Amino acid sequence: MRERDVPQEVNALLEVHRKAVYAVGDDGKLRIVASRGWEVEETVTRQAVEHLERCAQEARRRVLAGQSSPLEYHMYRARMDVALLAQAAGLWRWRVRRHFRPEVFARLPQHLRQRYAAALGLEPVALDQVD
Repeated sequence: MRERDVPQEVNALLEVHRKAVYAVGDDGKLRIVASRGWEVEETVTRQAVEHLERCAQEARRRVLAGQSSPLEYHMYRARMDVALLAQAAGLWRWRVRRHFRPEVFARLPQHLRQRYAAALGLEPVALDQVD
């Protein structure tokens, strides 16, 4: 993208802030240019957030029905997916998915609960609670 083509539309998500984007200047060199964002970016971001909020509510319903562990709910509430949570917690994805099973989650050792809590920005005791 050329420096003069960097969108400067008002993005409600950024409010008064700007973000840095890379653009090619008239001299052909790559530069950092301030941008106020653009409508397409805002729309896509809103759709992604709405999708994760729906996933969190569906996970909450499954937790309350005893079909899933609170870990799944907290993962979506933190706007993560299995791959991101696995990476943040330092675990394999298959282990994270396995810990979505309520009977497996109930037996998790304290050190794994602490890893999940740190990755999700929660206290370990909050992992068992669903609001």
